[in-house]
Amino acid sequence: METHDAKRVEIIIEAPLERRLTDALRAANVTGYTVLPVLGGSGSSGAWSREGQVSRASGMVSVVCLIRPDRLDTLLDAAFSVVETHIGVVSITDAKVLRAERF
Repeated sequence: METHDAKRVEIIIEAPLERRLTDALRAANVTGYTVLPVLGGSGSSGAWSREGQVSRASGMVSVVCLIRPDRLDTLLDAAFSVVETHIGVVSITDAKVLRAERF
């Protein structure tokens, strides 16, 4: 089966910024993404967990995008416009996809 090169971009950001991030992605013509809840983790501020949180506002979400390599810079510019002044992590990995026309 034929595969095609793609980039997988994962953006972990505070849940209250989800809408701002997805709006920025759509404005950059990035129409495909998946939003997942982040249950917990550990970082420079120590370990944390969504359990016991009073509201969703104190949690994190992960926004995952698969995109053609030539569109990566546009996506990163849009994501960085939101992430640069807030808690957030952006990772990029190489990926292979079937049905390249979807990306």
